[in-house]
Amino acid sequence: MKKILLLILIAAGILACERKSTLQDGIWRGELAVAGNRQAPFLFEVHHVSADTATVILINGEERVELAGVTLQDDSLVIPIVAYDAVIRGVVTANRIEGRFIRNYMENDPGVPFTAQYGEEARFTPAENPTDIAVDGKWEVHFIGEKGDTTHNVGIFQSDDAMVTGSILTNSGDLRFLEGAYTQDGVQLSAFGGLSPYLIEITFTDDDHFTGTFYTARGTTQLSGSRNNEAALADPYSLARLKPGFETLGFSLPDSDGNPISLSDERFRDKVVIVSILGSWCPNCLDEMAFLAPWYEENKERGVEVVGIAFERKDDFDYARKAITQLTERYHTGYPVLFGGEVGKESIAGALPELDNFSSYPTTIFIDRQGKVRRIHTGFNGPATGLFYQEFIDEFNTLVDSLLTAEN
Repeated sequence: MKKILLLILIAAGILACERKSTLQDGIWRGELAVAGNRQAPFLFEVHHVSADTATVILINGEERVELAGVTLQDDSLVIPIVAYDAVIRGVVTANRIEGRFIRNYMENDPGVPFTAQYGEEARFTPAENPTDIAVDGKWEVHFIGEKGDTTHNVGIFQSDDAMVTGSILTNSGDLRFLEGAYTQDGVQLSAFGGLSPYLIEITFTDDDHFTGTFYTARGTTQLSGSRNNEAALADPYSLARLKPGFETLGFSLPDSDGNPISLSDERFRDKVVIVSILGSWCPNCLDEMAFLAPWYEENKERGVEVVGIAFERKDDFDYARKAITQLTERYHTGYPVLFGGEVGKESIAGALPELDNFSSYPTTIFIDRQGKVRRIHTGFNGPATGLFYQEFIDEFNTLVDSLLTAEN
């Protein structure tokens, strides 16, 4: 009897060890549910820090998003997504994870169903007979609303053997790093960087046109595309503006320590100032901050200052302070980021009443040494957009140089 009991205990110990070891280091293939009964696939890599803690790296084309502080207790997995105030919770069994992607900022969020399988390295199953139409190049892409209204956007894609990468640029920002593969009659692309899963299915109607659907967890949008090497967005400097009669900004808003900051403060006097309207929840804003933070360190001695104004998911200073602090620590931001209020046009109007036709986070305002607003840039297309990103950097530096050298 004692031998039987001992064998049972040993077997239970072995099973417990096996259960704890199922979060294997290496590549996993995850899926998040989106509208239309579809699944948005993505790849991630696990690196153990200790027996019960790990780091997860989300993979989208060239993009790598590190999620630290991953824990596994028995078979319960928790993957924090600090940047977006979200978490993946799941149960690990036999090299498989089942759980949900939960947005903490939403009360009683039921979560998005999530599954993952270890060792699967193909985001999409390769098509047996893929289309011979190449998606490479620039496309004019229309998002078609429920009422038939359309928005004009630009798609840029490239393929390497069976893999397709690229992005879609809008006047609000880009869809970041999309990755996918050819199908029998088109292309399928997906992405997950921690905020929202994306899935795009494209069907070619001929060599130069496609139709398609863009899926998120919230819904679907119909697409149409035409190959066009001259495709371009509306001028981002032509959208937002100051209301008639205004030349300056008069905000006074608290920084993360609660101290009021305004452009009349000594640190901004006789300086060129860049004001970035952002949110810690906004991927394109994070792309802009990843550019602005090191740029400021390299250029602050030239007589230029940067200030961010963050609009967060809640009109709660303590909540905003935590989000802003995490953001500034992540990007080593040497300039102040202020709290403007809860995300939305009403808060924008309250904090920046001089601003007209605001439509996008981020929006970037360029102010000369005399405190006058000279240019306003709507949106931000980041590193996923390749040459578009480099063109923005060149224009940005040229504009700042001209403001720095301008005479009174």
